[in-house]
Amino acid sequence: MRTIMASMEEGGSSETLRKAGEILKKGGLVAFPTETVYGLGANALDEEAAARIYEAKGRPSDNPLIVHIAEEKDLGFIVDEIPEKAWKLAEAFWPGPLTMIFPKSEKVPYGTTGGLETVAVRMPDHVVALAVIRAGGGYIAAPSANISGRPSPTTAAHVSKDLGGRIDMIIDGGSVDIGLESTIVDMTEEVPVILRPGYITRDMLERVIGHVKADKTLLKVDGNHRPKAPGMKYKHYAPQADLCIVEGSQECVVGKINECIAEGKAAGKQIGVIAADETAKLYKDGLVKSIGGRTEELVIAQRLYGILREFDELEVSKIYSEAFETPGMGQAIMNRLMKAAGHQIMKV
Repeated sequence: MRTIMASMEEGGSSETLRKAGEILKKGGLVAFPTETVYGLGANALDEEAAARIYEAKGRPSDNPLIVHIAEEKDLGFIVDEIPEKAWKLAEAFWPGPLTMIFPKSEKVPYGTTGGLETVAVRMPDHVVALAVIRAGGGYIAAPSANISGRPSPTTAAHVSKDLGGRIDMIIDGGSVDIGLESTIVDMTEEVPVILRPGYITRDMLERVIGHVKADKTLLKVDGNHRPKAPGMKYKHYAPQADLCIVEGSQECVVGKINECIAEGKAAGKQIGVIAADETAKLYKDGLVKSIGGRTEELVIAQRLYGILREFDELEVSKIYSEAFETPGMGQAIMNRLMKAAGHQIMKV
């Protein structure tokens, strides 16, 4: 398959949008930018189109897709019940990096929901994404535009690397703003439950609707249940090299990683290190990449997947990462790092 590459300035090109809409309405696949990561779009109401997403990504068929809409009024067409708390969250955070889960209507095929009776929905805060959704018919299923399990794409080049030749079109909208996938909240429970942390934090949600719970599996493995939201069950965001997170005091973490670098070097292996600006200079050897200052959580989020992909290009044998517990997006950052590492942690 020949993949069409199209570049769009802010606001977009009418010809690019026309072509993207035509592809989507015919059941094809279009990758496009959002404020979180690049998404791989297909007509969410077309089961065969949704199946093409799973095929292109190599995605497990029980891993549900998020349906993207461009108008709040469209929500009622694809869900059966919208609680008052959901309307309050939509008013506060849509368009934006918040996904909500509802009982699905009969209009949404099980191929889109991973066989579930619920559907995940969000309205992205990106001018190109909204234009593509409208051009494609208003209901676009769009997981991250990468090979399943790999680091999510934050540039069109990342998409092309993974999916070039597998999908119909890639729309280049530049680098994304946030760099981590949306927060997912299950609105089918009496007390809403965070199934995936993101830019919209628990504190932000609770300021709008009161008490919100966090799913107990956010930072640990749960391989026994069908995932209710993307990213819950399987290893995700992983580089090709083995990744290990090292936790502890700064002195102990730096000391241990330096030991690991020396051991790797003695064995003829190239070791990668993900460090903060404050500690990067303390590593004596290895390929060290700084992810940003420890107080710059948005910078850390924006750089994370790109750095993991850079290490793939460098073909390192092993990657060691410091932990990044920031007060706002820290849980989201660590959730992604933990899944990328397959929950491999070294406490020192």
